[in-house]
Amino acid sequence: MSLLWQARFFTTVNHLRDLPTLQVPEIAFAGRSNAGKSTAINLLCNQKKLAFASKTPGRTQHINYFSIGGAHVAQHRKDETKIDEIRALLVDLPGYGYAEVSGSAKLHWQQLLGDYVRRRQQLAALVLIVDSRRPFTELDVQMVEWFAPTGKPIHCILSKSDKLNRNDATNALRQARTFLGSYVDENNQQLPFTAQLFSALNRSGLEEANDRILELAGLTSAAGGETDAGDAAASGDDGEQV
Repeated sequence: MSLLWQARFFTTVNHLRDLPTLQVPEIAFAGRSNAGKSTAINLLCNQKKLAFASKTPGRTQHINYFSIGGAHVAQHRKDETKIDEIRALLVDLPGYGYAEVSGSAKLHWQQLLGDYVRRRQQLAALVLIVDSRRPFTELDVQMVEWFAPTGKPIHCILSKSDKLNRNDATNALRQARTFLGSYVDENNQQLPFTAQLFSALNRSGLEEANDRILELAGLTSAAGGETDAGDAAASGDDGEQV
């Protein structure tokens, strides 16, 4: 079982000043509203309602943290002995791009998201959830543009791939890799950006995504395996479809 199955709710914040002070790797999940971000997190963590999938896209406005390790009891963030055992944090960023969200809320989200991905020292990598049928909207590109100067990895999960035929899915993946491959560092070397196809409906791409996220979080051994066994969790998923 995956170490990601250990994930438990840690805290939620609405301002950068309230971000956790733990010095552990953070893996942030970002994506357009309705791209399937919450569903992907829940499936990867083998839990039904870990990440909140609102029936009204764009309603989740906070940054939600889930801990890996030291997460055996509810509200464990108040238990110092448990906090010392936390090895990584998964970060669910607010979905972006939903038209019915007020202008003031959009402005707040933009500042919150932009400042977090550009300045958060503990942020080890960004997992970008993109609808494979509508790859890289203007707002997806903006997220990449914000994050690229950090030089840190992006792993792009092309969701809802079951809705594409094989040829279209192959083309979507090729286009995503071409787009991400266009980003280079000051030495003209490609940045560590990767992409894959993913579907929650048929669970395709789940193992690949799991392995990549564990690697980015530093939770794999030199031999490539997980460093220890995860806790069992309730299987299944609901909410938005990926």
